[in-house]
Amino acid sequence: MGEASADAQVVGPGPFNNLELVQIYVDGNGHHNKDAERQRIESNRALVDSGAASILDLSAPPSALAEFDRSLDLMKQQKSKEAAKSLQKAIKTYPKFVSAHVNLGIAYLDLNDPEHARSEFETATKLDEKFARSFLNLGVLLMNQKDFADAVSQLEKGAALRPNDVKMLAALARAQNGDHQYQRALETVQRVHALDHKEVADIHYIGAAAAMGMKDFETMQHELTVFVGEDPVNPLAPSARSNLEILARNKRAGNVEAAVGLQDAGDTAGQQPTSFPNSERLHLQLGELADEPQAGDCNGCDSADAAVDPDDEKEGAPVAPTVSRSHGTHSPYTIRASVDEVAQFFSVSEHGHLVDGLQLSDVRILDNGRPPAKVLQFVPQSKLPLRLAVLVDTSNSVKGRFKFEKEAASRLIEKVMKNNGDLGFVIGFSTEINVTQDFTTDPQQLSTGLEKLVSGGGTRLFDAVSFACRKLAEEPERERVARVLVVLTDGEDNSSQRRLKQAIEEAEVSGVTIYTVSTKEGNGGKTDADQVLEEMAERSGGKALFPGDIALLRKTLEKLGDLISSRYLIAYSPAGFIPNGSYRTVAISATKDGKRLRVQARKGYNARLEASR
Repeated sequence: MGEASADAQVVGPGPFNNLELVQIYVDGNGHHNKDAERQRIESNRALVDSGAASILDLSAPPSALAEFDRSLDLMKQQKSKEAAKSLQKAIKTYPKFVSAHVNLGIAYLDLNDPEHARSEFETATKLDEKFARSFLNLGVLLMNQKDFADAVSQLEKGAALRPNDVKMLAALARAQNGDHQYQRALETVQRVHALDHKEVADIHYIGAAAAMGMKDFETMQHELTVFVGEDPVNPLAPSARSNLEILARNKRAGNVEAAVGLQDAGDTAGQQPTSFPNSERLHLQLGELADEPQAGDCNGCDSADAAVDPDDEKEGAPVAPTVSRSHGTHSPYTIRASVDEVAQFFSVSEHGHLVDGLQLSDVRILDNGRPPAKVLQFVPQSKLPLRLAVLVDTSNSVKGRFKFEKEAASRLIEKVMKNNGDLGFVIGFSTEINVTQDFTTDPQQLSTGLEKLVSGGGTRLFDAVSFACRKLAEEPERERVARVLVVLTDGEDNSSQRRLKQAIEEAEVSGVTIYTVSTKEGNGGKTDADQVLEEMAERSGGKALFPGDIALLRKTLEKLGDLISSRYLIAYSPAGFIPNGSYRTVAISATKDGKRLRVQARKGYNARLEASR
């Protein structure tokens, strides 16, 4: 089974194959086949012993099992509503079907119904007090609702049943830390460390947060050192290294207090098999976005006529976050100031040609229909440090064009990585997500990272985008930076656990602008995969490019390099801001020499939620 991060939903059933109870085979005369009966008993006993199934599940009648298996297929296709209906039928037929209750809770969470999800998880714990997975899901849900004390209670019950389950223990450590049980959290971290814990290496980051809560900076240093050693390319690794430097510097100065900022830990992802440019899977992903609030294509429209006052411009670059984090993702082990500031990157063009030399007086902006309360900064992106992530699809679907794509990407890096303060990294993704070159200032090292990429496997596009956005956001910064993610892919996804909607939200809360470059050949009709690339780019304020011919890829990436380098940043405090998680529209317009210009920018964002402590 997979594990949700502290800001995700809940623990799911792995790639949805946790429970396929073996039914009794019948021979041609209608008699039970003894060998098949023996196989059924042995297989189902193994499921119970492994913790995948409850003992009560073994008594489920064939009709309930059929509905359960149908729901697993629907969950694979991310049809949560239909899956919930099948699970409800299974439970109606057999009310003691524990795993059906658990999976129904997961489906409810996917449908943004935590109240019914909690009810299903609680029902499962009452039906079978020896089924650990019920306690794990309930505990993670309670933790996400900031009910850390109850989360600890449920997760302790699960850990007592499965004392060597590293995911259970990792969730328990998070909950204990959130409940300020710092010493117990550290003890749980050590239990995990004694086990094979590769998939939850960030447990040591939680240990560092707990040690910080006790002002035990020596232990904090140890936990961060172990974490960096075990998972050096984790999105949190740069933050860990930065904190280690602060600890070392303060120790040399005789100051044991460390001014640190531990960030959110990430999550892992699962695997699934093949997809196509117009698959039902992608169609469903796009359907999820249809009901999302959007500002409409109003950038550059007449509604943005309230001018920004140039006298409000503030010199210098504040070190505050470039964008407020949305959805209340305040982790129990996060130290982060609540700063209600918005940073918008945008590009301006006239008849297809990029416009430079704009002044603040040329730009007008409305946030939720109102001018900003205060403009903090207006600057060309070229004056800001660049944080560039190059994400290359290495799956089998792009194999024939792979070598040329790597060469073109290398040219892009050389074009945009111009300043000493710029940093970049390279990721290849297929069935696995592989960081072949971590953050570096050296374009040549990034090109070497591209050369290390090897094609083959499925496609985890949405997981890879989420991972890259987190990695860009967690790099410690002392000033505003431009975070840019360039994705070379055909837009297909067949293996991600995260959804398109979640990947776009990750870009939003991380302040990352996504530029997608399609690697498909030909200029046929628009596919779902094409639309995925457009949605991902445009909703983050970027642009989707479709060369259509491998020979045009290099020219397209050169154009992209110009687009990235020619943007502007405007940072401001929004007027009338309320931290309620609502969607806020943003409209930017620009004029120069009396001419209306075309503006490309993100059309809105979700306000942060007031963190409950």
